[in-house]
Amino acid sequence: MGFHTKPTTFVGHVKIKVTNLQQAIKFYRDILGFGILEQTTSTVELTTDGKTSILSLEQPEDVIAKEGRTTGLYHFALLLPEKSNLANIVVHLMEHHIRFGSSDHLVSEALYLHDPDGNQIEIYRDRAPSEWTWQKEEVTMAVNPLNFENLLKHVTISKWNGMPEQTVMGHIHLHVAELKEVEEFYVKGLGLEVVNRYGGQALFLSDGKYHHHVAVNVWNGVGAPKPAKNSVGLEFFTLVYSNEEARKEIISNLQKIGSVVVEENNRIMTQDPSGNSIVLAV
Repeated sequence: MGFHTKPTTFVGHVKIKVTNLQQAIKFYRDILGFGILEQTTSTVELTTDGKTSILSLEQPEDVIAKEGRTTGLYHFALLLPEKSNLANIVVHLMEHHIRFGSSDHLVSEALYLHDPDGNQIEIYRDRAPSEWTWQKEEVTMAVNPLNFENLLKHVTISKWNGMPEQTVMGHIHLHVAELKEVEEFYVKGLGLEVVNRYGGQALFLSDGKYHHHVAVNVWNGVGAPKPAKNSVGLEFFTLVYSNEEARKEIISNLQKIGSVVVEENNRIMTQDPSGNSIVLAV
């Protein structure tokens, strides 16, 4: 069973807000190598396979710069299909003088960087699930230095030629105001399970025993306020369910715990207790 295909529940799409759409397009298209699927004066749908959009950008009319110490986007994560892809983009980012951080999480190898508006992006590749270590119901993860000497042995002659078409939205990581109600929302409401607890600071949740499809943390402070609606950052992310019956069950579960589900712009949407918007899709 794939971690980013049905019947697993996974993050299919992320929409973020930017201050300057044309500047953002140059970064995502010319540096990261996305293709443009659709574009208007204020929005753009980005693609890696030319058919589906996994990321979209919007420049609201009254947009303001990213606000600090709020709930909202910590990072969205682009999952590359091969280790060579990660090696190639390391070289590519260095050639374009793009600053980035890195980490070995045991389950994956990751790079971290920011777009021109400060939206954080993770670009990673997974190790084989057979290499992951589980202690009962929790997967072991870490924040270790990335072994660049080993990674760069996998650079290919063709180097970076844009996002591979098999790239998917691997996961999303969010700032939240507290963890107790948020855990209830994602587990009892959205049907995910906790697969790692990082002390009392963060939770990692998934479906189908992935290392995480969604993570939440209180690193911006317990009780952190919601950002302004027109602030740079997350507009929404999409969770994809296996079929309409599964989605109806999720809607019912959300309503049982007191969460509001609405239909908006032909989308069925809800919000977690910290105000992060989620589209429920099939």
